[in-house]
Amino acid sequence: MISLDFGGKAVLVTGGSSGIGNGIARAFRDAGAAVTITGTRPVEDYDSDLSGMGYHRVDVADDGAMRDLADGLPALDVLINNAGMVAYRGAEFEMDTFRRVLDVNLNGLMHGCTLFQGKLAATGGCIINIASLASFRATRGNPAYGASKGAVAQLTKSLAVAFARDGIRANGIAPGYVETKITQVSKQNKAIDDAIVKATPLGRWATAEDMAGAALFLASDLAGFITGQTLIVDGGYSLGV
Repeated sequence: MISLDFGGKAVLVTGGSSGIGNGIARAFRDAGAAVTITGTRPVEDYDSDLSGMGYHRVDVADDGAMRDLADGLPALDVLINNAGMVAYRGAEFEMDTFRRVLDVNLNGLMHGCTLFQGKLAATGGCIINIASLASFRATRGNPAYGASKGAVAQLTKSLAVAFARDGIRANGIAPGYVETKITQVSKQNKAIDDAIVKATPLGRWATAEDMAGAALFLASDLAGFITGQTLIVDGGYSLGV
């Protein structure tokens, strides 16, 4: 029987301490999964709902910390690579920042996939990578973010092919404009808010719960024959109407 019941499943959400990642983590928790999340700050610094979830303070670009995390988890059914960063005010044109963004958004993601490959193979698990509309569109002031997210979409295809022999599916989610704490500056700017809503056929910003629904689907048996795809969840924004 196909269902969205994840009872008995182990789920890891990197960057699950806030924003989109937290929305996804809460959805799996509420669906019965044993959820582990990561963040980069002390757990008491977050005002998100982290109840009922294991927390590890990990920088995904830190190879040693990621190895320790992988060694400490006995089993894994779903790996959600959500941790990411962006730098504004032209900072990504500086090479140190450019490298840092790629280390977090791309290299850390790839390292997580390889570290957990064995555990996912043992459970017939799956990978969900959080991409972006920037995977497919130019980003004027964020060359590192755009390059990293474009690479995430392509890497998802490559991993789907490479890991299929182990019974592991790999897919991605490309969020549109999502209302989170990070985007409140834009959401509260009436001109920007109006422009985004006008350009979105469904007439609103996305929520973290919208991304969670897509993640639950991709991790479920309902998507059992889907791999290598990046699902755009943007309310139609990218249609350009």
